Amino acid sequence: MTDINKTIQKWHASFKKGTDFDSWGQLVEAIDEYQILARHLQKEVQSTANSSEFSEDQKKTLGKIATCLELRSSALQTTQTQEEFKLEDLKTLEPIIKNIHSYNKDFPFDVQPVPIRKILAPGEEENLEFEEEEEGGAGVGSPDLFSTRVPGTLLPRLPSEPGMALLTIKIEKIGLKDAGQCIDPYVTVSVKDANGVDLTPVQDTPIATRKEDIYIHFFIDVEIQKHIEKLPKGAAIFFEFKHYKPKKRFTSTKCFAFMEMDEIKAGQIVIELYKKPTDFKRKKLHLLTKKPLYLHLHQTLHKE
Repeated sequence: MTDINKTIQKWHASFKKGTDFDSWGQLVEAIDEYQILARHLQKEVQSTANSSEFSEDQKKTLGKIATCLELRSSALQTTQTQEEFKLEDLKTLEPIIKNIHSYNKDFPFDVQPVPIRKILAPGEEENLEFEEEEEGGAGVGSPDLFSTRVPGTLLPRLPSEPGMALLTIKIEKIGLKDAGQCIDPYVTVSVKDANGVDLTPVQDTPIATRKEDIYIHFFIDVEIQKHIEKLPKGAAIFFEFKHYKPKKRFTSTKCFAFMEMDEIKAGQIVIELYKKPTDFKRKKLHLLTKKPLYLHLHQTLHKE
């Protein structure tokens, strides 16, 4: 079996795994699988012609499948019932992904591939050259509302367990001197152990809802995917602020913040911002600014 056939086989197995989880009602696992596969497909779509085994038309089809995976993932995370992308719809794509090299019909849904933007793996930004931060006013000529919306990759709250607490973190706003210049800003939330290893699935918020002066407003709830009592000593919750850079056509981490276990308490909290690259081991930390600019959060603990 050729490498490309092995890749297609892996994609098909991942697709089947996700739809199986979905049909069994294991929504957290289904969302996770859909998003992993969507990123793999998007990576292939964005590869150069010389390094790809797929034609441009086949790449477009793969991109549309990735969009459908994102739409189904988004549908599982919302209570709205109208216009949602159903499991039955997604299942009709199985023979397409399985036979992508021979598929030559019109795509069954009127969707478009995700816009081509360089997708960076966690930590990959560290290898990029640092840019000089733009000076100037915050958002000269920029609208107060962001026109683009993306579903994000937020997961629903875990089932409760007797005597154990779950944590909801509302990301309220972030203060930045050049807040108005940030395009398509969002936050990646992860939970790491003391060695920087993921303890839960990584989640991305949707793009921010509003910007005002030096603040970008989110007001988005993030459900931490592990009971607090099950987090090991030395764990921390990380918040990476990311935005799109049109000149370089990739999404970059601008700064990060983190919250350690002793800071998990119900109510408001503001935490400091640090310069990139994100240091998940918390060994070499450098404040982003001396100005009083922070990430503003609100914590809610749920315990039976």
